[in-house]
Amino acid sequence: MQLHHHPFCPHSRFVRLLLAEYGIEPDLVEVRVWERKPEFLALNPAGETPVLVEEHVPSAPGAAIIAEYLDETRGLALADRRLLPHAPLERIEVRRLVAWYNEKMFLDVTDHLVRERIYKRYMKADQGGGPPDATALRAARANIRYHLKYIGWLAKARNWLAGEQLTHADLAAAAHLSVADYLGDVPWDVDEDAKAWYARVKSRPTFRAILSDSIPGMPASKTYADLDF
Repeated sequence: MQLHHHPFCPHSRFVRLLLAEYGIEPDLVEVRVWERKPEFLALNPAGETPVLVEEHVPSAPGAAIIAEYLDETRGLALADRRLLPHAPLERIEVRRLVAWYNEKMFLDVTDHLVRERIYKRYMKADQGGGPPDATALRAARANIRYHLKYIGWLAKARNWLAGEQLTHADLAAAAHLSVADYLGDVPWDVDEDAKAWYARVKSRPTFRAILSDSIPGMPASKTYADLDF
């Protein structure tokens, strides 16, 4: 199995966390989507990460498709630890929250942070590279406070974000926060419940590979790999 990804693409991180929870170690193929290489576009004409490739199976593009594919092919093996619950009504809530983080939080926060502070460092001018857009960064840093408060509200009312068990929802939210946390753009003092929930998630063994990611010339924030931050 291969995962075509970028280490700081939050959707790719979500899938990496899922795979780790399933005990799967794929070959990681780093992709710089702005280069639009033909071999990657053949796997996903949309030119977006992540893409999962498994022998004798069509390539699975996008975090949502990959998450559903993994549940359909491996979910039953986890029994009562299944990451997408058995009950249809519980699945609705998990899927709602996954969409909230992978779509809304991405557009509000992590898309701005990753593009402006990471991707643009490597993009040429004709690819959209250049200095960060200060307006986009201000918007992201304002919006993340709202998302933190919502995470805190969910975490206070429930054992995990979608209910009593760890699900796709927790891993999606944690994937997006982890990118922002590396950059030092998470104001953890906004909500103690959100902070305590994130500490639980990033203390899981499946989070270790994520916490080892780094950007040359841009060290992680002090809280990034600290489990007792």
